[in-house]
Parts: sequence; C-alpha cells; structure tokens
Amino acid sequence: MNTKTANINLPSIAAEGSLTSYLAQIKKFPMLTSEEEYMLARSWRERGDLKSAQKLVTSHLRLVAKIAMGYRGYGLPVSELVSEGNIGLMQAVKKFDPEKGFRLATYAMWWIKASMQEYILRSWSLVKMGTTSAQKKLFFNLKKIKNQLSAANTGDLDPEHVNEISKRLNVKKEEVISMNRRLHGKEKSLNAPIKDEDGSEWQDWIVDDSLDQELKLSKTQEYNERKKLMDNSMSILNQREKDILVARRLSENASTLEDLSKKYKISRERIRQIETKAFEKLQKAMLNAAKSNNLLPKN
Repeated sequence: MNTKTANINLPSIAAEGSLTSYLAQIKKFPMLTSEEEYMLARSWRERGDLKSAQKLVTSHLRLVAKIAMGYRGYGLPVSELVSEGNIGLMQAVKKFDPEKGFRLATYAMWWIKASMQEYILRSWSLVKMGTTSAQKKLFFNLKKIKNQLSAANTGDLDPEHVNEISKRLNVKKEEVISMNRRLHGKEKSLNAPIKDEDGSEWQDWIVDDSLDQELKLSKTQEYNERKKLMDNSMSILNQREKDILVARRLSENASTLEDLSKKYKISRERIRQIETKAFEKLQKAMLNAAKSNNLLPKN
C-alpha cells in the first residue's frame, strides 16, 4: 500500500505466537473521546502528522479484532482476517473526514468489513463463487439466515428452507443448495483448537466486554444510516411498487404472490416482476446515495 499510513507500526499477532498476547497488546492503546478523535483526524488530514494517524489506528485495533470474530465461521485463520482488517482500517483513517460529523468507528467499519470479505472471497477458491453480487450476498448471509430459520447446520437444507433463503436473497434455489454444500463442514466451534497454538481455543480470541458498547453504538449508527437511506430511496418507487416490495420483503409476515395477485388483480408472475424491479431500483438508489454521502468505501 503506497501511502504514508503504510509506515504505521502495529502489534504483530505472530510476534508473540499467541492470539491472547496480541489482544493483551492492543488493549493497552487508549480509546479516544470524540474531541480527541476530531483533533487527531484534523492533524492528520491537514498536516499529514503520522503520529496522529497512528493514534487513530491503534485506538481502533480492538474494533478490527471484534469484527474479525464475526467471520471466524469460514475456516480461515483469524490472525489473517485481523491483518486484512487492519489494512482496511488504515485506508479508512487515510480517507476519514472529521467534518462529516460521524465517528471514525462508523466509517471504518465499511472498510474493515470490505477488506475481510475480499480476503475471504480470494481465499475460498469456490467455483463460480463471488462472480456476482448475488453470490457474494449468499456467501456472507447464508449462515445468518439459516440461524434465523433454525435450519440444520449439518447436511442438506430442507426444501422449505431452500425456498425461503432463495426468496430472501433473490437467488436461484440451486445456488442456495450448492453454496450450503460448499460451506458445510467449514464452520468451527468456539472450543475448536487453533492451528499451531498450544492449548488455545477460538474463544480465547473474544475481545472483552469493554468494547461491546462501542461496537453496539457503531452498529446502531450504521443501521440508522441504512434505514435513512432506504426511507429516502423509497421515494423513487411508485405506490404499487412500494406496497408490493414492503409486503414481500420488508414485512415480518411476508405476503404470498397469490395474495398480492388477488389484491391487484394481476398474475403472480407480474407481481414477482414488479417486486424484482422495485428491489433493483431501490438497491441502486441506496448505493448511489451511500456513495454520494461518503458512507461506502470508494476505490
């Protein structure tokens, strides 16, 4: 990475040979108040002060470790996820504008997650994996939706679960079945031993509760931003598109195609077409709005 932030010295997981040792190291870096963060960000942005940038980065290393734990189910070394996440964090610090009015943690989460996800996609060498946005969405959301549906974590999915996941993520049933089989057996128990670690377990990586409030706040801010984007973007839809999209995808008890077909006196296929088109329009509007408001990483 050809930037000044690449010169920042960070603790190394491999240096001590222990994940818990790394966590102990990064806990020594103090958290920043809003005012401290603002002044450091201005110092870095306006004068290129590398010490300020280093403080911004090191104060958020625990956030990277916490996010990395969320991706531990893909069978990849968390140490490598952390390293990739730290790269994303440094990119976020480089581009962070404190005048926008939100905290660095909120902005950096996008970069950290993006770096980790790209690493996972590169590492997984799955046939036809990651070639479309739909497949990426399936890859990173399948486990979460299976948990929501209380679907079995071993073996093939039940047909009703396949149908539900297919509808929620707008992907083919065959892709759901195929992706589930590829991911099957890759998830690790929290008590599974870590490779090359004597007696260490995955649970040793869990960051203490002192970070929970910060992460919860960041997630709440992220959720509020997305909800605001969605509410604003919904205005591009006509009333029928909006009603059908809400009924099919944004309601706790989703309406069936049959129900909406009777309500609007059009075919089920026409309802499905309207739903798909409305969803695509909404996604595009939200993406454009997010980028224009600097809420998504820009290459």
